[in-house]
Amino acid sequence: MLALRPSKILCVGRNYRAHAAELGNDVPAEPLLFFKPPSALISAGEAIVLPPQSSRVEHEGEIAVVLGRSLRHATPDEARAAISYVLPLNDVTARDLQRTDGQWTRAKGFDTFCPVGSPVPAQEVDLEALEVITTVDGEVRQHGYASDMAFSIPDVVAYASAIMTLEAGDLITTGTPEGVGPLEPGMTVTVEIPGVGSVSNPVAAARS
Repeated sequence: MLALRPSKILCVGRNYRAHAAELGNDVPAEPLLFFKPPSALISAGEAIVLPPQSSRVEHEGEIAVVLGRSLRHATPDEARAAISYVLPLNDVTARDLQRTDGQWTRAKGFDTFCPVGSPVPAQEVDLEALEVITTVDGEVRQHGYASDMAFSIPDVVAYASAIMTLEAGDLITTGTPEGVGPLEPGMTVTVEIPGVGSVSNPVAAARS
């Protein structure tokens, strides 16, 4: 797979209306941005480690993109042209910590909390037609479409570029559909983008 070395992992919260509703939230008027640290990245087959600080860790299957060049104050068309790769991503989240902390750095930032699949060139896919499916031990838990997003992928990238410089290689993930649920040791969670690929990871408890 392409070695990912992003300067940042930029994420969007509550970008699917049904997911926002299942957690008791409204869809924001503008994209709700947050970061995951690059140290959270793992590849297929590596274990998602459940931290002792949390009693409720959940999967969030997402469509992610990698930028091929830097962007600043981009239009949506310029943002689309700058997207080089598409890949599946699991925005693993300590849900209890997300609720108690009020901001999401700890809940989203543990090591192993960002499994990613192999990137596929963006010119080989239709961004608007993408779908994402999350299974746990073979059971479908999430199934959503890019067309369900409140803010499209190019719109999210363009919006972010008006706030910060986006660098070549940056990883941008675009929100999760409804159906998030808990992970327990021994489970295997898979996030698939049909026509692009999948990332599958076992779940393990932290070593004492």
